[in-house]
Amino acid sequence: MNERTARAAILVAGALAVGGAQAQPLPSDGEYMHLGPASCATSVCHGKVTPDETSNVLLNEYRTWSNDDYHSRAYTVLRSEESQRMADRLGLGSATTAKICLDCHADNVPADRRGEKFQISDGVGCEACHGGAERWIESHAEEGATHEDNLARGMYPTEQPEARARLCLSCHVGTEEKFADHDIMAAGHPRMSFELETFTVNQPAHYEIDEDYRERKGRIGSVNMWATGMVMKAERQLDLLRSDLFAGHGLFPELAFFDCHACHHPMNDMRMHATPVTASLPPGMVRLDDSSFQVLMAIGEVLEDSAAERVRERTRSLHTATTRSREAVREAADELGAAVEEMRRLAADRDYSEAEMREIRELLLERAGSGRYGDFTTAEQAFLAVETLTIVLGEYQALGPPLDAWFETLSDEHDFDPARYAAVARRVGTEVR
Repeated sequence: MNERTARAAILVAGALAVGGAQAQPLPSDGEYMHLGPASCATSVCHGKVTPDETSNVLLNEYRTWSNDDYHSRAYTVLRSEESQRMADRLGLGSATTAKICLDCHADNVPADRRGEKFQISDGVGCEACHGGAERWIESHAEEGATHEDNLARGMYPTEQPEARARLCLSCHVGTEEKFADHDIMAAGHPRMSFELETFTVNQPAHYEIDEDYRERKGRIGSVNMWATGMVMKAERQLDLLRSDLFAGHGLFPELAFFDCHACHHPMNDMRMHATPVTASLPPGMVRLDDSSFQVLMAIGEVLEDSAAERVRERTRSLHTATTRSREAVREAADELGAAVEEMRRLAADRDYSEAEMREIRELLLERAGSGRYGDFTTAEQAFLAVETLTIVLGEYQALGPPLDAWFETLSDEHDFDPARYAAVARRVGTEVR
């Protein structure tokens, strides 16, 4: 396990306890039968022990998933004593049968869409990401079959950044139908965290982006994957804020939308941390989790400052709206959504120059070092962004030691020290310059 995979695994562990892509239904919502991983597991299919050098795909994908991929263990987590204690606290009965758990810890399609070999205990299997295989399981291996043929038969286009982000976000942030709310987290579920490029890299690849892959599916660069993930995570947060979920319970809005660590820290650890978008909030006001918007501001300031300013001003308005009413939050989310959509057009499908990548990295480091990213969620996203940019710039080996030291300040969210994080960020910035 390399350093990046090791450190990303720590950050991911808690989260694990374009046009056509948008129209494509998610695998859980498609119309085709899910046949189960066993349907792909034979040695003449995707179950080979080692990669097949004569094939245009590896053909050991099932082995990679079952041995190394966290998704294959998602259902097993539900059998743990802690998961059952959570289920008991929530009055769910068994964690292994509760829909609210299975919707993200398994390929929980309706009973009439489960094939003969389908087992819910397989967890997040092949078709949870690639779509029900009923129509493409045979045709995808036929002579002359194209990727477009497979998509037409119900395969989900995970190679497209927006489609991939939409799929991953459906569990790692949530939807109106499946959402890790404050009740679930109070019962013991870890804080949700997501960054598309890091999560993609952290999972063991069951594909190889070679010339054949690029010919069939194209290739999206890491920076584009990262930027697309940031944009779509921001859009998903705004969609959920506008939904009935934000109403929460009685006097309280849904607290899962807010910065967890604004409340969850010792009383003697004063964290009246104000940024340019939260400075107008009174000292005791709990702040929304705005980490995605903070990172988008940095991207925008490099690409088009006016777009960044619109995100900044409307994020400020969204924070202020939380002191007024639910309707005010909806209106502010609508306005911020238009600014984020502008950022999508500007940042997602872009051929980033080396100068732009360096400038974005420098700005993130400058703000991290100044103490602006003093909340854990934004600090986490800034680190992951700088790490991705450093890898793409080919400087990861040279900057590994300072990045390791910076990561250490994030290794335990319960022991996060904003001042220490900022100090190490300044040292990383010095190394970069």
